Amino acid sequence: QVQLVESGGGMVQVGGSLRLSCAASGDIPGMFAMGWFRQTPRMQRELVATITSGGTTRYGDSVKGRFTISREDGNTTVHLQMNSLKPEDTGVYYCLYFPKTWGQGTQVTVSS
Repeated sequence: QVQLVESGGGMVQVGGSLRLSCAASGDIPGMFAMGWFRQTPRMQRELVATITSGGTTRYGDSVKGRFTISREDGNTTVHLQMNSLKPEDTGVYYCLYFPKTWGQGTQVTVSS
C-alpha cells in the first residue's frame, strides 16, 4: 500500500508563490505517474498537473505558464511550484499516485 504525505500549503497574497510537495512511501508497486488535482469552491476536482516516471508533464489550462511540476528522489517525491498565484487558485490540493492513491489534501488560499 502506498502512503502519501503532502506539505507546503498555506496562505499567500495575489502574485505570490508557493511550493507543494508530496512524498510517496510504503509498498510502491512501480513507477507510475504522480500528479496534483484541486478542489475549488467553483468546480469539481480538476487537473492541475501530472508527471510520468519518464518526466512527461501535463497541465490544466488555467495553470499553464504559472505552475511547474517536477519529480525527484527516485520518482517518489513530486513538487508543484506555483507562481503568479490568483484568487481562483484557492482550494484544496490533492496529490495522486496513479491510478488511485490520494493524499489527504493541503489547503492553498490566495488573498487579494
